[in-house]
Amino acid sequence: MSVLSLDDKKAYCAKTRRSTYAASLRLEGLESTPLDAERRLPSRE
Repeated sequence: MSVLSLDDKKAYCAKTRRSTYAASLRLEGLESTPLDAERRLPSRE
């Protein structure tokens, strides 16, 4: 089994987060593009 670096784990997490976000938008019936996942979300501050 190969050892994963922290950067590999962060990249995987970011990829799955984008995929999950896009899937949830599709399930809600919203039009979305791949660029929607790249846009930063507004902060609560």
